[in-house]
Amino acid sequence: MTESIVKIIDHTLLKADATREEIIKIIDEAKQYLFASVCVNPTWIKTAAELLADTPEVKVCTVIGFPLGATTSETKAFETKNAIENGADEVDMVINIAALKDQNNELVEKDIRAVVEAAEGKALVKVIIETSLLTNEEKARACELAVKAGADFVKTSTGFSTGGATPEDIRLMRQTVGPNIGVKASGGVRSREDALAMIEAGATRIGASSGVSIAKGELSNNHY
Repeated sequence: MTESIVKIIDHTLLKADATREEIIKIIDEAKQYLFASVCVNPTWIKTAAELLADTPEVKVCTVIGFPLGATTSETKAFETKNAIENGADEVDMVINIAALKDQNNELVEKDIRAVVEAAEGKALVKVIIETSLLTNEEKARACELAVKAGADFVKTSTGFSTGGATPEDIRLMRQTVGPNIGVKASGGVRSREDALAMIEAGATRIGASSGVSIAKGELSNNHY
């Protein structure tokens, strides 16, 4: 079971003050445990791609429009293309949360589609809906729009807002998107028990800064 959990973890370090030494450490850990990916801010994509060149099992994941989702669709599309050019295999983009709350479904879908089209099949697209800011109706609608726009995954959280993943949200998201779209639980998954609860609820990917602790069956103090 540990091996199967490890293979769906995005080993994550998105702190603004993350140093090169810390980035190299999580990359080394990802190579040791063969996590699904390392998830780093765009400035570290090239570093991650270079250091993971000999470990193709571990992908390079980055974030787009992060953490607020309040940049324009054109900016998100440019960020996506730039990320892929620098070596990203997966991109986790934040939706336009305000547009969702304003019932502007067309803008939300267009925003996601801009990233999907920019990825052009060269990178997986995960759509962060920031569940802690949404009602259940809004969570479901965000997931529906992500599917319509062609996303590969829906994802709970940035880890930088008022809350993270819950099994209840994962169940709602899985029920909404059906069996063929990935569901990523991120934010506050700190132990193997947390990870197992998310997987049981329907998660197919886990975003965590506590990947090593999860692999070892320990509890981490990290909160992402």
